[in-house]
Amino acid sequence: MDRHAHELARALTVGSRRVAVIGAGWSGLAAAVELLQAGADVTLFEMAPQAGGRARDLSPFASRDGHAAEAGLDNGQHICIGAYVETLRLMRLVGVSEAEAFVRRPLTLVDAQGLGLRLGAGAPRPAFALAVLRRRGWRWGERLSLLNAAARWSRDKFRCDDSATVAGLCASLPLAVRRDFIEPLCVAALNTPAEAASGSVFLRVLRDALTTGMGSADLLLPKVTLGAIFPVPALRWLALRGADVRLGHRAEHLETRGNGWAVDGQSFAAVVLAASASEAARLAAAHAPQWAARAAALRYEPIVTVYARSAGCRLPEAMIALDAGAERPAQFVFDRGQLGGPPGLLALVASGASRWLDRGSQITEQAAIRQANAALGQHLREPLRAVRTIVEKRATFACTPRLDRPPTSISPGLFAAGDYVAGPYPATLEGAVKSGVAAAGAALA
Repeated sequence: MDRHAHELARALTVGSRRVAVIGAGWSGLAAAVELLQAGADVTLFEMAPQAGGRARDLSPFASRDGHAAEAGLDNGQHICIGAYVETLRLMRLVGVSEAEAFVRRPLTLVDAQGLGLRLGAGAPRPAFALAVLRRRGWRWGERLSLLNAAARWSRDKFRCDDSATVAGLCASLPLAVRRDFIEPLCVAALNTPAEAASGSVFLRVLRDALTTGMGSADLLLPKVTLGAIFPVPALRWLALRGADVRLGHRAEHLETRGNGWAVDGQSFAAVVLAASASEAARLAAAHAPQWAARAAALRYEPIVTVYARSAGCRLPEAMIALDAGAERPAQFVFDRGQLGGPPGLLALVASGASRWLDRGSQITEQAAIRQANAALGQHLREPLRAVRTIVEKRATFACTPRLDRPPTSISPGLFAAGDYVAGPYPATLEGAVKSGVAAAGAALA
């Protein structure tokens, strides 16, 4: 028996089912953990020198304003919600407690003046209704219009026509409700402007936040780096249990071999492609050209995160909504000093920022700084100064109506994982983790 045949025989032997996972972002790590937990022999390939994909922490860097090197920043500001049950489950499995990783608080979407929605503790549906009724700054008719719409969506089981946009779904709501609640929530959840975003996916996000259970609508704001929340502990967990982890190794060749697959000449019974959509399309093109074409055809929306400093600054909330507009790119600002970072450091986040980046990243940064200085002036001892700006041009796929997302199954023994893979969720950490779990289950089956 030659070497390749021997490898394949070993790959197919009961008790030593060898599975390759290509990509160590959150979906790939979730797949690898699930596979190893089920008894598979896992090899994990990652082209970058660190795990985490687009949701990772940055290396320390020298700031522009003469301060010491900054540590503890991420490749963009992320949040989770209480409905992220799979993310929280896998965090616990690899040894990370929620209390160590997050600041949990009831959903609070307020501006610098304190106007907005503040959900209380308890069951999310009544808490949401009460928060809307108590919302200062809206007239009674505006409050009731949102509650009536929410009741209608609930009666329809949070479903709508697949062709509907969020703007179309909410067209009958008053301007104040759309401006202050629908549009910022849409761009935060789907990273796609309301006029282009999928109404059906938006309703699924609302459904999970309001119906998953106690605390499902809570905000989970990271107080450690994204790497410490899952990627680094997952790598450690995998290595301690015998997984073959290969950082800095780009998988170049994927080919069929007998009843299995070979990655760069090494035989496996199954392969999970958990790399980016474009990288997965490259590897799958020769074996499943239609699947690869669907993956390659996805369009993307960027996210811009401007880290800025104002010495002694402390905002009234760790997360504050900003009034985005024609000359105001950011929708939210986060007080990193309240989330385990250095005091006075803020993160300004502009989601769905393609139109802004058409004008240039420097213009976007300058506009965000002007916007924040104007909106937060009463809370600043000195004007904000930019420290570093992170531009993630392909942060998420554009979550538009009737989007043709590629499926988990590519070919016999070949599966895909990633937040872009067909499923009910937009491109979120939970979507990525769920797809990794699903791909692992398919590979094991």
